[in-house]
Amino acid sequence: MKNEKALVVFSGGQDSTTCLFWALRTFKEVEAVTFNYNQRHKLEIEIAENIAKEQKVPHHLLDMSLLNQLAPNALTRNGIAIEQAEGELPSTFVPGRNLLFLSFASVLASQIGARHVVTGVCETDFSGYPDCRDQFIKSCNVTVNLAMDESFVFHTPLMWLNKEETWALADELNVLEYIRNRTLTCYNGIPADGCGDCPACRLRRNGLDCYLTNKEAAQ
Repeated sequence: MKNEKALVVFSGGQDSTTCLFWALRTFKEVEAVTFNYNQRHKLEIEIAENIAKEQKVPHHLLDMSLLNQLAPNALTRNGIAIEQAEGELPSTFVPGRNLLFLSFASVLASQIGARHVVTGVCETDFSGYPDCRDQFIKSCNVTVNLAMDESFVFHTPLMWLNKEETWALADELNVLEYIRNRTLTCYNGIPADGCGDCPACRLRRNGLDCYLTNKEAAQ
């Protein structure tokens, strides 16, 4: 893979930024794609653009506003609360999002000559999202290849990592502080350590605390 090209599905959050740096280490050429679906916080698009520019990664921004019309939820509507009832999907779940993202990313990958598509989905800390499961990614990969008569390879570097292990990977890539301070994961649109209270922030903070505590104990 050192001589090949990859396209990273990139939101400017912790997971996709970790994947971006993983791809930069793994592939000869890397480009990134961000989708504008009129998400709740436009700042994430700005952050994604800034990170790509800082890392000298060619960046594509695709208009996916139709998704906003089709899937009203807490990430596309300010009036919908961020919550999760027991036994139900979180209100932040956007139906079909990763299916559309991977499909459109693959079309773009074909145009730019990239055979590899990298996404930061994770089954370990996936909040119950069905389109973050390994089974879905493998199925989508097969379907896209059949539909386009291509041989894309979908990569999910974080699939079996919890948040502590994701921070460990960032540290291994020498970008832990960069990811901590430059990314946006918070559902309330606050960069870096975020609001500290939403589900995304709590997951991120708990993982970081566990990683730093275990790292200190091991030294």
